[in-house]
Amino acid sequence: MDADANATPGVRATGPMLSFIVPAHDEEASVAATVRSIATAAAAADAVHEIIVVDDASMDRTAQLAAAAGARVIHVDLRHIAAARNAGASAASGSTFVFVDADTLIASDVVVALQRVMTAGAIGGGAAVRFDEPTPRWAKLALPASIWLARRFRITGGCFLFCSRVAFEAVGGFDEALFAAEEIRLCRQLRIRGDFVILRQAVLTSGRKLRTYSGWELLKSLAGVFFAGRAGIRDRSRLGIWYGPRRPDGPRFE
Repeated sequence: MDADANATPGVRATGPMLSFIVPAHDEEASVAATVRSIATAAAAADAVHEIIVVDDASMDRTAQLAAAAGARVIHVDLRHIAAARNAGASAASGSTFVFVDADTLIASDVVVALQRVMTAGAIGGGAAVRFDEPTPRWAKLALPASIWLARRFRITGGCFLFCSRVAFEAVGGFDEALFAAEEIRLCRQLRIRGDFVILRQAVLTSGRKLRTYSGWELLKSLAGVFFAGRAGIRDRSRLGIWYGPRRPDGPRFE
């Protein structure tokens, strides 16, 4: 496919195509803002790009709002984050895949930085993370340490992860045997193969789980998964925080 085929209309852009892949399930409150932030950031960075939203069994207006905001929408019925991300990658045209959660906003400095490290030979990476407000005090206190650990051990959460198409395909993409922590496994596989960089630039992601679950609930759930070992992330029924009914939080991104 011609490199400019899916570039944002009316924007002169250069370089290899970035494929932004956004998995989404019932994300009508935030998906349009996410798509708009990607489009604006990529255009400001003068990047050839496409935006693919993978609508995974949504029961709300996720698909319609994503399309209206300018994304190409593909539909799956999986309720499986790893499989949804892989479906987006299969439909993508770019040489670099950028996975962005549907409740995450990015800015041009992040896109410029990822282009720079990829041009310098990195195989992929992630970014620092900030949460939208309000967030509990304990989360604010823990965030700097979590960012340091991510950079130290070269791992990143799923809200923002990028890698070359070649590397992604070489490791087989996201492990569809897993219903959680699939991004951690992908990070480990990628960093074996090359330079995996955690950018100092930050993305802004939703803190809704921090608002709608108590610290005790989150700790108990994570401990249960941890002590179950690999079986805990292979069993969707153990992962109610990620796959269970969503507690109301309200729209945060405008």
